[in-house]
Amino acid sequence: MMGDTENDFQRVIRRHHREKRELQAHIQALKSSVPKNDRNRRRQMLADAARLEAEMEQRHQQELEKFEGSNPSLESVTADLSKMNLENLPPRSSKAQKRRQRRANLERQRQGRMPMAQAEHLATLRREEEEKITAILGARNLEMKTIPADGHCMYRAIQDQLVYSVTVENLRYRTAYYMRKHIDDFLPFFTEPEAGNFYTREDFLRYCDDIVQKASWGGQLELRALSHILQTPIEVVQANSPIIVIGEEYTRKPLILVYLRYACDFGEHYNSVKPIETPGAIGGGNNATAGSLFCF
Repeated sequence: MMGDTENDFQRVIRRHHREKRELQAHIQALKSSVPKNDRNRRRQMLADAARLEAEMEQRHQQELEKFEGSNPSLESVTADLSKMNLENLPPRSSKAQKRRQRRANLERQRQGRMPMAQAEHLATLRREEEEKITAILGARNLEMKTIPADGHCMYRAIQDQLVYSVTVENLRYRTAYYMRKHIDDFLPFFTEPEAGNFYTREDFLRYCDDIVQKASWGGQLELRALSHILQTPIEVVQANSPIIVIGEEYTRKPLILVYLRYACDFGEHYNSVKPIETPGAIGGGNNATAGSLFCF
């Protein structure tokens, strides 16, 4: 019976992805068919496209809610998603991802022509940041644990501190699913900081797709979703700001992440933590626990 539920869930997920691709292709065809200077027709076309997307999102949400409580194996779902023909999707980046990529490219260019004095200044900032973090963690008998800077660092830092096995792909899928399901809770905070522009519903859903399909950086929105998914508080330690606590309503032992501004050449970075190893100590293990991954 459990196997049937899992198969049904996987079929629904695959169908949803197919329907999204088909709808995006249909909307793109509509956009191409309307002259850009025909404002009235274009306004109507955009309204129709938004309506179609909202109707599909509502229908998909209702279909997924039928599986709540059945706890299908999300590991197999994630494996199936990774095998789907995602390479056939047109390359799309959210505004946030494009902004981050531009910043990373500019940083690479800047590093390439950075004078010696600037390089020394950056090295000083990194050293000071690490010293402050070391002091903050040391007061709690913790030390920093390095996580690879591969775009998945936030999820890997979470993964590192869980007491059960879970993949980064699984965490990304659960995060995107939760954010889509609670879009009204997240959308008001989904803005473009430089311009103060609020993103559209379509932008937000595309951002959620990127969480699953790309090695995109995560931030406080994703951490908020993960805190609810794991029903566990998450603390973010920073060198020059107070510790941020996300999910204070939960009572489990918190997961602790370190946020670094200067450690990585191409942008912000998250590391994990571990207990300070003392001579003669046996084991050590992870410093935090979390609840079942299958809560919605």
